[in-house]
Amino acid sequence: MNMPPPQPRVPHVIAEPLATDQARAPQTRRWRALLALAVACLLAGGAWWAWANSARSVTLDRLQVAQVVRGDLVRDAQVQGRVVAAVSPTLFAPAAGTVTLATQAGDTVAAGQVLARIDSPELAAERAREAATLQQLRADQARQGITARQQRLAAERDAAEAALTLQAAERDQQRSAEACSQGVVPQVDCLRRQDAVQAGRIRGDHAARQLALVAADSDFEAQSLAQRVLRQQGVLTELDRRLQALVVRAPVAARVGAVAVADRAAVAANTPLISVVDLSRLEVELQVAEAAAADLGLGMPVSLRIGGQDARGELAAIAPDVQAGQVLARVRFVGAPPDGLRQNQRVSARILIEQKPNVLTVARGPFVEALGGHAAYVVDGDTAVRRPIRLGALGVAAVEVAEGLAAGDRVVIGGSELFEGAPLARVRP
Repeated sequence: MNMPPPQPRVPHVIAEPLATDQARAPQTRRWRALLALAVACLLAGGAWWAWANSARSVTLDRLQVAQVVRGDLVRDAQVQGRVVAAVSPTLFAPAAGTVTLATQAGDTVAAGQVLARIDSPELAAERAREAATLQQLRADQARQGITARQQRLAAERDAAEAALTLQAAERDQQRSAEACSQGVVPQVDCLRRQDAVQAGRIRGDHAARQLALVAADSDFEAQSLAQRVLRQQGVLTELDRRLQALVVRAPVAARVGAVAVADRAAVAANTPLISVVDLSRLEVELQVAEAAAADLGLGMPVSLRIGGQDARGELAAIAPDVQAGQVLARVRFVGAPPDGLRQNQRVSARILIEQKPNVLTVARGPFVEALGGHAAYVVDGDTAVRRPIRLGALGVAAVEVAEGLAAGDRVVIGGSELFEGAPLARVRP
């Protein structure tokens, strides 16, 4: 029996792990990349969640945002006021008496027109007494003139008699001079004649000086009386002026504003009687806050709004004192004032304090006071960053940005207190 030849033995090959790993390598790397991406997303999400929960978050509709622009900055002050008369005098009673009115409130009067008359018996009696005193002084002046002439005549007579006596003594001495020199006349008589001449000279000199003194005394008395007369004339002139002032007249062409007394009423001196208003010369009186008054200056332009009409003016006067936190300022119209103005009519005014051309500006908002003008929140996307700044001139509608911001920056001008001073905040839509 024939047996089949044996088959060659094929060895059993077992696959190595290395060959298996090489077949699965691309799939493994893909899973690792996906895992790394997932981890990165988780980390980024965690970081965003941590930032969103650590930073302040405010919705945009709760904020006021304005853009920094370059342009002209107008610094002004908005104030209120009223129309007043530049000339509005109040007339007073110059003396006590009974007043008689010649006009009523609202009447239009001309300059010099009689408004009232005051009857003052006391002033009239005083004027009569002073007039009598003046007459007495003038009589004394005339009497003194007569007395002075009498004294001057007596002094002149004494001087003439002294001169005549001296002349006689000298003539007698001349006649006896030759006899005295020859010894014919006793020496005693000669000496007596010399003494007579000397006495005449002394008497004449004394009489001349007495005449000068009498003249000087007469002139002094005359001047003294003349000064007293002039003084009394001044007193009488003043009383006449006061009597004329009892007729109260309008100082200007105006309208009677108010009458403070009743007709035939007894008034004391310096009692207010009538006020008049010159409507041809009107001004505007403004009430400016004390804080803004420090920037005011005379001549500043003012825009006025009166009863729907616009007008221009300029600051003419600024009160030196503060009353109830307000400073009063007077505005004079530039050109003709609007028609139909009335006393005490309300006025809205805008005082132009300063104008700066081509500067960085941003709308004014509460951030100026809230952050003291030293910082501002700048919005960049969904983030608000606190940035240090420096402001310049402050206007009513806008403020000047001196440092820290650039044109185009978006600044939170209202609601910055919601960030509570955080350096970084999130702004949600």
